Amino acid sequence: MSIGEILKRERKKKKITQLELSQKANMSRSYIADIERDRYNPSVETLTSLARALEINPSVFFNDPKTPDWATNKDNKDLKELLLGNEDVLFDGVPLTEEDKRKLNDIMTGLFWDSKRKQNGEK
Repeated sequence: MSIGEILKRERKKKKITQLELSQKANMSRSYIADIERDRYNPSVETLTSLARALEINPSVFFNDPKTPDWATNKDNKDLKELLLGNEDVLFDGVPLTEEDKRKLNDIMTGLFWDSKRKQNGEK
């Protein structure tokens, strides 16, 4: 999924209009529409502002390539809380770095959704 598609999906999950999001994020409605249509490649700062306005983790824009459209925010949050939270995570007694946790999260996300797809009869 593109960043624009992810933004649109997350906005619709929150059931808010582009205008409402633009007011919350302090940017123009037309700019948000252009991002959703993939006309612009927004900066990390812009995505962070949009994520804050949507009350989601900004990592949704970057770690989402294997998450299916039918997934809910609860599905995503529950899976990622441990790895993306502020708590220390150990493997074999050794603390994982933030990069290790991000990589492990990416792997687990792929495995989780592959399993869900199989359960739903998808290939």
